[in-house]
Amino acid sequence: MTSRPQCPSDGAIGKSTSCMTLGRQSQPERHRVTNRPTGNCPWHHFLFVAAVLAASLLCSCASGPSARYFVVRVVDADTGRGVPLVELKLPNEVKYWTDSAGVAALDEPALDLHEVFLGIRSHGYEFPEEAPMGRGTMVRFEPGKTRELRVRRTMIAERLYRLTGEGIYRDSMRAGLPVPTNARALTAQVLGQDTVSAALYRGKIFWIWGDTVGPAYWNFSVAAATSDLSDDPAAAVNYDYFVDQQGRAKEMLPLQGEGLVWIEGLITLQDPEGEERLAATYTRQDGLTFPDECGLALFDDHARLFKPWVQMPCTKDHRSAHPFLHAGYWYFYPSLRVRNDWMAIQDPAQWQQREVQLPSHAGRPSCVVWNEYRQRWILLLEDTGAVYYAEATQPEGPYSEAVKIIHHDQYNFYNVATHAFFNQEGGRVIYLEGTYTDAFSDATEKTPRYQYNQVMYRLRLDDPRLLPQTD
Repeated sequence: MTSRPQCPSDGAIGKSTSCMTLGRQSQPERHRVTNRPTGNCPWHHFLFVAAVLAASLLCSCASGPSARYFVVRVVDADTGRGVPLVELKLPNEVKYWTDSAGVAALDEPALDLHEVFLGIRSHGYEFPEEAPMGRGTMVRFEPGKTRELRVRRTMIAERLYRLTGEGIYRDSMRAGLPVPTNARALTAQVLGQDTVSAALYRGKIFWIWGDTVGPAYWNFSVAAATSDLSDDPAAAVNYDYFVDQQGRAKEMLPLQGEGLVWIEGLITLQDPEGEERLAATYTRQDGLTFPDECGLALFDDHARLFKPWVQMPCTKDHRSAHPFLHAGYWYFYPSLRVRNDWMAIQDPAQWQQREVQLPSHAGRPSCVVWNEYRQRWILLLEDTGAVYYAEATQPEGPYSEAVKIIHHDQYNFYNVATHAFFNQEGGRVIYLEGTYTDAFSDATEKTPRYQYNQVMYRLRLDDPRLLPQTD
């Protein structure tokens, strides 16, 4: 069995995250080496030893932990990019899941230097080799070594990374591998978040989520963050959360009544003084029951939270929205619109219902957005873990037959949204995200860390498997 070097604890070498190895000396012995100069040794000897120690202290501690783990990196056979959310199962039912870089740091001392069968499976990806024990391959557990495995994508969209929650690059950090610059183990004490909506507001992207789960708190009154437009959605979105005094994602729409508070959609409009304001439709209800309160809220930039603005009649169940502006109207859904006007939006009588012609047999409509590359309105639909794509010349349709672009096996992926501000190559490349959860599905187990969090996908609209443009 190989030895497993460890980094010093926080008490060793101050609070440094660096470590060094001087033969087999213990930490106190290393201190004694540097603390016993005598007049019999030349000064250049001590200068040399000091330089070596200083250089050692600057080395990354990653060299220690990386020698502890046998690292598996799973990549897309077509792109070479790491694939997140891949399950790696040992014969004794121990499971690991790759992080957002496609990395899993396996720590199984009893299996060191043994050949082990590794079962491999993932939503929308397939390992090409079939063995008597299932799809997977034999690997030799060698701490400090990395084994790359290639999987074949079986869906059109490409999974990129997890957006929210703890330990997004946990295994890569453990293995001492590179991670995005601003990646952190835990942000705003967020372990899980569902149902995103976003809007461009005052030079930033403004994000809201439905419910938030933390280590010792639950936020059922909306969480929010901002991010920079300069973020590359192919790599990461760096959220700057609104937090309370305890550093937790704070309640952004506190209301007097009891129940869950959910924002449906965000829009920007000008107030009578010509100032840009951020408004939201919201509901308050007891779980998934019919809302007890519906209305509009305005973001207070000084208080840094939303405040109720206009009470509206509750005419439908809560339904998440991804509003878009078209022909002078804010469409909250293809079936509901209101004029882009400060007074009109406050008047329930000016909200217009629209007839929409949806594709058949393709689930619930989730998001509509104009695409400059396709020169069409594109519609995303969802059906218990599956996401479909369709397009039309008008936001109300009629829409083409839908094509499945994402699937999850016995797991849900709901409230799917694509953000036009992330489009690349003139709209040829789009990004979409949704909530990965076992809720409302046939899942028999929950995926650690990914459960109840947002996951990002990429879709190329020049993919020949998508429908051609409709006339």
